[in-house]
Amino acid sequence: MKIRNTKGFTLIELLIVVAIIGIIAAIAIPGLLRARMSGNEASAIGSLRSINSGQATYAASCAAGGFAQDLNDLVLAPVGSTAAFISPDLDPANNAAGGAIGALPNSSGKSGYDVGLQGSAAGVQVTLAANTCNNSGTAAWSGYYALAIPQQVGSTGQRSFGTDERGTVFQDTSGAAIAEGFAVGGTVTPVE
Repeated sequence: MKIRNTKGFTLIELLIVVAIIGIIAAIAIPGLLRARMSGNEASAIGSLRSINSGQATYAASCAAGGFAQDLNDLVLAPVGSTAAFISPDLDPANNAAGGAIGALPNSSGKSGYDVGLQGSAAGVQVTLAANTCNNSGTAAWSGYYALAIPQQVGSTGQRSFGTDERGTVFQDTSGAAIAEGFAVGGTVTPVE
């Protein structure tokens, strides 16, 4: 006569545990994805605010009131300094965004968003590139236009963002690139 070993779990018990874990995962994963998108969107807004701050410093201390026309000019430190006007994580040379967002050259990829900067179409030249304190590649102009667009709408972010020399960050809830001028209405509103 054999004595049966009663240690361990039966197949039914294991299947019940796996089913419970599957149900919990099905409930939790959408929340985690929404949290990741929310974090990416917060990072994009932070990047645009960083560009606004860097542009204000650049205009006041480096370009006689003019603004940089692309991210490469803001990552250049002034002569005699090691501190750039924006963080190195926005440097197009340090990360891959595919090179450009539409018409915005030298864009930067960060946290599921492509971030780019260009001069304003309504702007005028203020300072020659050679006269800036950091030997910029382009002249400084009276305006700029910056965008942050999700790399995959609905996956890396739901909203796109934009800002200009006024310093206000705008959002488009459709995720499409916001046209320069940031006309409020429809899906375009200021970020609060």
